[in-house]
Amino acid sequence: MTDGTASRRIGMPAPGPDRDTEFLKDVLDGLGQAVKALPAKHFYDQRGSRLFDRICELEEYYPTRTETAILARYAGDIAGKAGRGVTLLELGSGSSVKVRLLLDVLDEPAAYIPVDISGAHLEASAARLAADYPEISVKPIHADYTRPFPLAVKGGAERTLAFFPGSTIGNFSPEEARAFLARLGRQLGGGGRLLIGVDLKKDIGRLEAAYNDAAGVTAAFNLNLLERINRELDGTFDLAAFAHRAFYDRDLGRIEMHLESLKPQTVLVAGAPFRFQAGETIHTEVSHKYTVEEFRDLAADAGWRADETWTDGDHLFSVHLLTFRAPPVRLRRGSDA
Repeated sequence: MTDGTASRRIGMPAPGPDRDTEFLKDVLDGLGQAVKALPAKHFYDQRGSRLFDRICELEEYYPTRTETAILARYAGDIAGKAGRGVTLLELGSGSSVKVRLLLDVLDEPAAYIPVDISGAHLEASAARLAADYPEISVKPIHADYTRPFPLAVKGGAERTLAFFPGSTIGNFSPEEARAFLARLGRQLGGGGRLLIGVDLKKDIGRLEAAYNDAAGVTAAFNLNLLERINRELDGTFDLAAFAHRAFYDRDLGRIEMHLESLKPQTVLVAGAPFRFQAGETIHTEVSHKYTVEEFRDLAADAGWRADETWTDGDHLFSVHLLTFRAPPVRLRRGSDA
């Protein structure tokens, strides 16, 4: 990878009337960096969401089927710990497949609130769930869950169970993950609970195969980000001039996904030129892997207590049930302790 000094953005075009201003800003800022990068959350337009659903069905991609098996095996235990009448809040709901394992066994859940950045995908999956579970109030929220969003639930924090499957927490750096978990805890309140999937460290060959599938679906998912830029931001990316690259960085404990320029080229986005050298990449995603102990320590630093952890027999994946501790009382100077 080159130092990218030739890729400095020239000018700052005004957004058109039909452009997503946040998407535009993120793309212009990301491609204007010395080391080009784009936020992974922008993968999930309607086509990107469908491609990710296909990834989850691939033989090489073990996380989905392994987490699903863990949830299926321990759903009764999870429901028992959740208690009666909880509101289930799913972050990044996607197709809402895994959540059905919980909805099938929870004791009279008060509501199901799916939150997702892909509006069309969210509405479609929420409509299917509402039809299949007519006794449960389904209240979809179209939002970026990595940022604060309005949330009102009945029964308070102790009657709320947040569900964050898919090891999406791995897409954050450890520092970002701590900040995200701390903010989520504050949003839910003391006593709020979180059921979260976390991918575990394992053989590098198995890890890299999961992100370089033989059918090329992950490559199509990665390249779809450029196609979305072309479609929505008047981009001129030649998809044939970029290649999907994914590898495991042992020192950082993470998979990295990149899009590599196969030749020197200049690309326009909303009229702004970006130069690429041959071999230069756009960093599109990271997926951090943890040991059980590493993740519990990270969660504790963010204010969460580990109540239970479930894993599969091969120790590929983990599901954690956490409870947010009430914020400590800060005594004013001079007050009695």
